[in-house]
Amino acid sequence: MTTLPPGLRLVTIDAENTVRIEIIGDLDYQTADVLLDEVTAQLGARPDLKDVHLHFQEIGTVDSMGLSVLLMIHRHTTAAGIRLHLNDRPPNLDRLLDITGTLEYFESTPPVGTAFFHSNSTTASSIADTGQSSRPGGRDTTT
Repeated sequence: MTTLPPGLRLVTIDAENTVRIEIIGDLDYQTADVLLDEVTAQLGARPDLKDVHLHFQEIGTVDSMGLSVLLMIHRHTTAAGIRLHLNDRPPNLDRLLDITGTLEYFESTPPVGTAFFHSNSTTASSIADTGQSSRPGGRDTTT
């Protein structure tokens, strides 16, 4: 029997060209790869995807690994031409993004008239310890 580390639960809700992932718990060294895996799976399975909404209303702590994964997700969505939205950010996440100078990467405004709706397709996933670490490299510094 596999014991899952506590700390993170993801709820993924699909809509027509949008996916919403609700993040519940801590986004840290032990759990951040689970979010990256979920977003990567959604990007690969949904060629018609236009927007990815990450909802942080029930987020706990976010450490440097959590931030690194958010930056990697930003790179993946940008490369695929998909808008990434960080919704319901709590003050601790905004402070981390501000202090690290990364807030500007995540500021986006959805197009006027865009509304997210819940569909009947809901999946919930809990963290799993894969033993892998997906650490992004530093900022691109080529000039």
